[in-house]
Amino acid sequence: MAALEANVGAGFKKGAVMTVIATKGVLADRVLPTGGTALLLARVAMVVAGILALAVCAKIKVPMWPSPVPISLGTFAVLTIGASYGARLGLTTILGYIMLGALGFDVFASSSATLSGLEYILGGTGGYLLGYVLATVALGTLAARGWDRSIMKMAATLLVGNALIYVPGLLWLHTMTDGWAQTLAWGFTPFVVGDAIKLALAALLVPGLWTLLGRARR
Repeated sequence: MAALEANVGAGFKKGAVMTVIATKGVLADRVLPTGGTALLLARVAMVVAGILALAVCAKIKVPMWPSPVPISLGTFAVLTIGASYGARLGLTTILGYIMLGALGFDVFASSSATLSGLEYILGGTGGYLLGYVLATVALGTLAARGWDRSIMKMAATLLVGNALIYVPGLLWLHTMTDGWAQTLAWGFTPFVVGDAIKLALAALLVPGLWTLLGRARR
């Protein structure tokens, strides 16, 4: 009897460990192939799709009446990709996006035919691009630990990511303004409402995708 109880206990512990392991990871881990050439090709496809999504979302601007500052969906794309891709794949994607912009392609929110490439990156928004990198890694790391499964934890994760975008962005912008009042007026205050809406949408979207994935596999 004692031996039977020991075996059952060991089996239970093993099952619990396997359950914990199975619940780790990000959304991309659940849809990508498990290995081989198929996995490599799928990762390349996701990076390309992510860069395309970042470029398209950066150019989408939704008016926020009566505010004169429209919402750009670029930040929404960064945060969502970071949480769903994970730290490594997300970092590869965001770096690819920035490199594409550095080469002169019109992929940033306010880049144009006359302002692009390194000139744009070294301008007032350069710090925010650095923040994109930091936020992507942070969100991917927290998501891999399960923080993207519930709305509340996802919201907290997104707040961390948003802070990591703003801190280097404002510090960089501050070197080009006449003081913190002007820095905040140019680089923070006009975007608060829009960011709150984007964070709320992302906090609902990613856990919702987990729910749909779980139902599809039943």
